[in-house]
Amino acid sequence: MGRVFVAGSINMDVVATADRHPKVGETVAGRQVLYFPGGKGANQAVAASRLGAQTMLIGRLGRDSFGAELRTFLGDQGIDLGSVRDADTHTGTAIITVAEADNTIVVIPGSNALVSADDVADVPLAKGDVAVSQFEIPLPTIAAFFGRAREAGVMTVLNPAPALEMSGELLALVDILVLNETELGFLAGVELSERDEAARIFDVARQLQARQDQTICVTLGRRGVLALAGREEVAVPGRAVKAVDTTGAGDCFVGALAAQLADGVPLRAAFTFANAAASISVQRMGAGPSMPTATEVAAAITAS
Repeated sequence: MGRVFVAGSINMDVVATADRHPKVGETVAGRQVLYFPGGKGANQAVAASRLGAQTMLIGRLGRDSFGAELRTFLGDQGIDLGSVRDADTHTGTAIITVAEADNTIVVIPGSNALVSADDVADVPLAKGDVAVSQFEIPLPTIAAFFGRAREAGVMTVLNPAPALEMSGELLALVDILVLNETELGFLAGVELSERDEAARIFDVARQLQARQDQTICVTLGRRGVLALAGREEVAVPGRAVKAVDTTGAGDCFVGALAAQLADGVPLRAAFTFANAAASISVQRMGAGPSMPTATEVAAAITAS
């Protein structure tokens, strides 16, 4: 089995729950405030590790109480933290409002903005491993990480969230691009909505492909997953569950997909497994702590 290497963000999520989201300029009464380990990189690493993959996280933490708490939590998940370094600034923080089973998020990068090419220079990548990243650390760092991965024959998985403009050079380093329809529309320069049919999404994904063998996987929440794997169109149906908190669902999908790929699972089966994992995560509060185990995912797939 290969290993999963995640270069990415580590945040403390400060979550406020309420009956509804406030309108602009409005104050609403909340129900409670909760603190959860988060950050897209950390979430993806937790998901991969809980699902049985040997996982290393590359990132930065501030020298503050949040940083100490996060280091303890991540270590308890069995994640290799040898490449998580301290930074002379505050730990990344996300301010999240959860209402009506949906969320709004404001992220303050803090130490995540200091993750550099030097941090990924000595990562021991080897053929059979999977390299994962997202857009909560500097893009030049991701390019350096994926450049090393491609040289080592390692599969690269990019989750371009939050959506930012990226170079064609970076896109060309990506083997599997995992994103939602909003991010796909942003990167392709077109308008997409929940009303768009599968054929439309596949057409836009085709426009974005940087290489003929590149896979573009579009996560659609309750509507399932569509993936353009080279020239093959793959559709994974949605799963009917009662969502309580969608924070981290996309990260769960990415981490689960990476763990499956590192284990040599074929792409279509890996998408199905990752979709089931994400459907479990939305039924729990929090990002990092909501990630399921392999046993839980297997049970959900068997029950469906």
